[in-house]
Amino acid sequence: YFRNEGSLTSTLRTLLFFTALMITLPVGLYFSSKAYVFEGTLGMSDRDSYFYAAIVAVVTVHVVLALFVYVAWNEGSRQWREGKQD
Repeated sequence: YFRNEGSLTSTLRTLLFFTALMITLPVGLYFSSKAYVFEGTLGMSDRDSYFYAAIVAVVTVHVVLALFVYVAWNEGSRQWREGKQD
């Protein structure tokens, strides 16, 4: 019972971490890349910088999702191996 509770806590912690990452990282990269990279450094127009910043945010969402799947897959296989040894 206690091993299962630790597994649940670990899974919940991973889920909450990636949820926070999914909310903050794309939004932060959208506004920072729009202001500092596309408008500031590259001197793009306001309309073009919106478009390219949105692409950065979408790519970031996909990277975070891929990392979540990778971590969840490894965590699941690790728990399966530990459970099999019992």
